[in-house]
Order: sequence, then structure tokens, then C-alpha cells
Amino acid sequence: MEAMPDSLMAQLNLTGKKLSKSHQKIADYLEKHYEKAVSLTALSLSEAVGVSESTVVRFAMALGYEGYPEMHRALQETVRHRLTANQRFDMAADIMEDDVMMTVLKTDMGNIRATIGEMDQAAFKRAVSLLLSARRIYILGLRSAAPLAQFLGYYLNFIFDNVRVVAASSSDVYEDIARVGEKDVLIGISFPRYSTRTLEAMRFAKKSRAEVIALTDGDRSPLCRAADVCLTARTNMASFVDSLAAPLSLINALIVAVGLHKKEELRTHLNQLEGIWTEHRVYLHEQQG
Repeated sequence: MEAMPDSLMAQLNLTGKKLSKSHQKIADYLEKHYEKAVSLTALSLSEAVGVSESTVVRFAMALGYEGYPEMHRALQETVRHRLTANQRFDMAADIMEDDVMMTVLKTDMGNIRATIGEMDQAAFKRAVSLLLSARRIYILGLRSAAPLAQFLGYYLNFIFDNVRVVAASSSDVYEDIARVGEKDVLIGISFPRYSTRTLEAMRFAKKSRAEVIALTDGDRSPLCRAADVCLTARTNMASFVDSLAAPLSLINALIVAVGLHKKEELRTHLNQLEGIWTEHRVYLHEQQG
């Protein structure tokens, strides 16, 4: 496997200090096999390199991390957006067929637990506040993030009259956000591999004096640097398929939080919709089953 174009260790080494001989051995492995290392435990990495598990832990601390879990997360965030579809697929090569379902479900569960533990409550509350005061709300999610944008837009449309989901299917995204400006909010959603067009649109909105909210996988994401508020959710994947369970849960929480601030308006609107749905038989009734 070809090493990363930019030095991985230069990005991970928080101290900038020269590594010992045994630690350099680990560093060399990470540079050459980063696509495998993102899924390795400290023990697995030690076995792959041929050193003790304690040496791997000391290696992480030598780089300036509290321990291996913190360094491992930094490694994942640093390299995941560089992984090609084939490299992601290769990550699932060792999963036994009978273990696929449990492996994927456990990965999703782990992502949700990690997201809960790392949630920035202040950022979440600010995002809710921005949505409540927005003149217009633009939601941008392309490629695998498109279903998340559609889901968020679907439910926010129950609460607001000013929601627009931006898609790249029928026109260029810049045409859809051309009027974005002061008092507007743009929510940009993207996870590794990050969408160039989403990031560019977020920068355009910010330059147009709109407030920008990022929904992405971590503080190292380029979307965070382009946003006024950054909401993060883990998306560690078991294979080439993005794990979007945690982002969807975070979106659910955002919708509920906004809805609780608009209780009366939302209740009135939902009652109106129920009448329309019943009249036009939108949903099956029990007797129709």
C-alpha cells in the first residue's frame, strides 16, 4: 500500500519530538498501512508490528496523547477521508459472513455511544437557537449525506415555512443558495470522504454573512473550520458503507429540540395535516389492512 502523500506522523505527532527506535517501527507501520490501522486495537497493532501492547500505549503518549484511544481517534479522523472505496471495502474482508449483521450493528451502537460522550451541549443549543431565529434555512447534504439532508428537511418543514433542501440533481448548488445572506442559516452535512462542493457552499454562505452550521464527524473535519457552529457525530464504518446511525440520531435530537420550542404552532399544524392525510387517505387505516 502506497504511503499517504502528506506525512501521517507529522500530523499525528503533537509534540514534534523525534521518536525512539521501537516507536519509529510503529510509526513506519502506520504510514504504510494506515487503511488497516484505523480499525486496530492497541493489542492488534502491537501484534501486527511485533512489539508489546505497552509499547504501543507508550507510543501514543510519546506523541502527546493521553493514551491509545485518543491517538486512535486522531488517526481515524486524519486518514478516513483519504480512504478510497476499495480501501474501505478491504476493511470488511476479514469479517465472517455469519458475523456481518452483528459487526455492523455493534459498530453503529458504538458510534452512538461515542457521540453521546463527546457531544458539545453548548454547540447544540446554539444550533437550535440559530434555527429558531433564521429567516431562511438551507440544508445541504450531497452524495451519501443526501438522505440525511432530506430527512432533516422533511421534519423541519413541519415546523417552519422557510426550509429549503439543496440538492445537486437538477441544478448547481450555487443556484439554490444564490440568495443566502444575513439572518439565513445554512446547514452543511458531510462525512468522510468529505464533499468538496458542500465545503465550498458553506464558505460561500459564510462570506454572504449567513450563519453556518456543520454536521460532520469531528473537530478535525474541514467543515468545522468553515462553520460558526459544529455538531459532530461518529461515523466509524465496518466497511465501505458509511455508518450514519449516529448522525441520524443527532438530527432527530435537533428536530425534537426545535419542535419543543414551537409546541403550539407545531401542534396546530400537525392537526391540520392529520385532517388532510385522513381526507386523502395518505396512510392506511387499520380496516384497510
